[in-house]
Amino acid sequence: MKRLDLKLLRDLWTLKSQVLAIALVMASGVAMLIMSLSMVSSLQGTQQGYYDDYRFAQVFTRLKRAPDALAARLATIPGVAQVQTRVVVDVTLDLPGMPMPAVGRLLSLDADPRAGLNRPHLRRGRFPERYARHEALVSEAFAAAHGLGPGDQVRAIINGRLQTLHLVGVAISPEYVYQLRPGEFIPDDRRFGVFWLDRLQLASAYGLQGAFNDIALTLTREAVERDVLDALDRLTAPFGGQGAHGRSEQMSHRLLTDEFSQLRAMATIPPAIFLAVTAFLLNVVISRLVRTQREQIAVLKAFGYTTADVGLHYLKLVSVLTVIGLVLGIAAGTWLGRDMAAMYARYFRFPRLEFQLDPAVVAWSALICTGAALAGAVAAVRRAMRLPPAEGMRPEEPAHYRPLLIERLGWQRFVGRILRMILRQLERKPVSAALSVLGIALAIAIVVLGSFVRDIVDFMVDLQFYGVQRYDTSVTLVEPAASGAMAEFRQLPGVLAAEPFRTVPVRIRFGHLSRRLGLLGVPADAGLLRLLDVDWRETPLSPAGLVVSRALADLLRARPGDVVSVEVMEGQRPTLELPIVRLVEDVAGTSAYLELAVLNRLLGESGVVSGAFLRVDPAAEPGLYAALKAAPRVAVVGTKTAALAAFRELMAENLLRMRLINVIFAGIIAFGVVYNAARISLAERSRELATLRVIGFGRDEISLIFLGEIAIVTLLAIPLGLLLGYAFAALAVVALATESYRFPLVVNLSTYAFAVATVVGAALLSGLVVRRRLDRLDLLAVLKAAA
Repeated sequence: MKRLDLKLLRDLWTLKSQVLAIALVMASGVAMLIMSLSMVSSLQGTQQGYYDDYRFAQVFTRLKRAPDALAARLATIPGVAQVQTRVVVDVTLDLPGMPMPAVGRLLSLDADPRAGLNRPHLRRGRFPERYARHEALVSEAFAAAHGLGPGDQVRAIINGRLQTLHLVGVAISPEYVYQLRPGEFIPDDRRFGVFWLDRLQLASAYGLQGAFNDIALTLTREAVERDVLDALDRLTAPFGGQGAHGRSEQMSHRLLTDEFSQLRAMATIPPAIFLAVTAFLLNVVISRLVRTQREQIAVLKAFGYTTADVGLHYLKLVSVLTVIGLVLGIAAGTWLGRDMAAMYARYFRFPRLEFQLDPAVVAWSALICTGAALAGAVAAVRRAMRLPPAEGMRPEEPAHYRPLLIERLGWQRFVGRILRMILRQLERKPVSAALSVLGIALAIAIVVLGSFVRDIVDFMVDLQFYGVQRYDTSVTLVEPAASGAMAEFRQLPGVLAAEPFRTVPVRIRFGHLSRRLGLLGVPADAGLLRLLDVDWRETPLSPAGLVVSRALADLLRARPGDVVSVEVMEGQRPTLELPIVRLVEDVAGTSAYLELAVLNRLLGESGVVSGAFLRVDPAAEPGLYAALKAAPRVAVVGTKTAALAAFRELMAENLLRMRLINVIFAGIIAFGVVYNAARISLAERSRELATLRVIGFGRDEISLIFLGEIAIVTLLAIPLGLLLGYAFAALAVVALATESYRFPLVVNLSTYAFAVATVVGAALLSGLVVRRRLDRLDLLAVLKAAA
């Protein structure tokens, strides 16, 4: 082994604790990169394989009723590769031990379930037999929520009659990777399930023999999706077509896509912070190493080692540290990724989901880490290479001393001697102190970044479930009904107040852009559903036009005052030209609202409603739910209590995991920054501190001088860290925003306090670790040096 390599090993052993601290900071950044980007790669690979193997459709549409003969005409649309017609019906389920109604979506299965599009993947049991009455597959998520399996039974109200479904298997489908009830953005596996039945049996139950009410298509490579959608709408319009849409608007697929974008955002901000701190720490450690090894560098050059040899020696040290950080980061990222994959497997129903370490991600991580390490070390290495041998043999120029700022201002009598000694050390090396402040501030910012999501969730719960939704239960009818239905709603058990609503499927166009959604009509004086923005300001409806969510306006690139085309997808299918009057800053989905009376007038209706929002006496809820289960005209019942419970259950585990990961990583940053700064300060001031002990300073006073410097740096970092945390949170809400969810910028005082406590605790721990070395100062060596 070369002598320089032996020296490298000795240096690494001498700096082992500092090297480990820096490697852990680097590993944290690598772990975040590996976990996030490899998880995206694993999810996308699993998704694409599942879609291909089970023939997930690319175009979808619903309609009232069309004859089977229409399928042949659909197949002739240019760009269509395969046509799948189905019968799809939503029914009310009556589950034992569950008073509130659940919703079941019944999907038809053709003679060969493995031949069509959106094929179900059988987890357990078998497929329903041809012509078998009421045999059904049940979706895995619903089965798991209720403990169902082959051989169990579920009661459902099918076309007004209570019937029993006999479960023969449990399945998943690419159409319901993320299982959501129509019109909702929060999965509730207890209250929404998917069932597959033989087509002949399902069609005969609803009088759809020789007909269908749902279409799925796949496209050729040369197809233009927009042209296919327009042609499909023209062909299905006479049969009550509700507007075709592509895969990008299919709810399960869209939420998966949103999750991918949020994972990519996670791979941007936190790793950048960790790697920036790594560069800073490397600069500090290598610079200090070069300063203390000036004589060694001079001797090496005098003995014939070239400038390149010296530079390569220090770069090797940086390389070893980088390799350690990469190995630890890859291991930690793989472990975290597998844990995240297990969590996703509970929400995203794939045949198999495994975390796969992406070699490309590893390569990019290695490249980025190497770049960060070199950026931090290159200046110090350059100083070592440029140091002339003669200059290196001379002692380093002593530090310049001058009166402190407080001394120049005449305030020294108000400051004790120990505090003056601390402040003098900080003033002597302002750059080093400032960088330490920045490093600790970044640790505080990381904790804020990982914890503020809980504040957002609490805010969204308050806004959505207690501000916007003032009702307890929503009831949607199978078919729109005349206003007389409201009298029936008000007579239901326990109903204290009822307000009507009208939902109409529409496609809103502005220029070449369009979006398909449900236009919601509510009374002008509605009190059970309020349009509130994120500042809790109510946005009133207007008889002059539409109120739309800002997300919808941004998608259409429209602003208040613009006139949009509203293509109604039911009834007479009129096209309305309506202005956008106001925008509302809501937090979920894309929405459009209109006064109920205006909507009825534009559609040529008289008091027609799609359902009602109900405020209910809690004591009477069981009787209300029983009445709604027995009502054949009721299609969907939604309850705020169930939606809120599902939302909290969905968020609780994810938030706890995210917070724990960020706290651990922030603690590593704080410990690494403070520990390295303290070790370097101790190495540079050991003789000075030992001399103070010799001349009469006590051990506690010496500790106070040394740890006081750490305390002041940490205190200075707190306000900067809180500001940076707020700034990073602002960046995160922009990066994490999707069409499905928008996150308001909310950071509570408790989050700031938690961040400060976490980082101060890590700083205190690192200070105490270094203090043990301070207690072991060799006073005899100091006396010998003084002699």
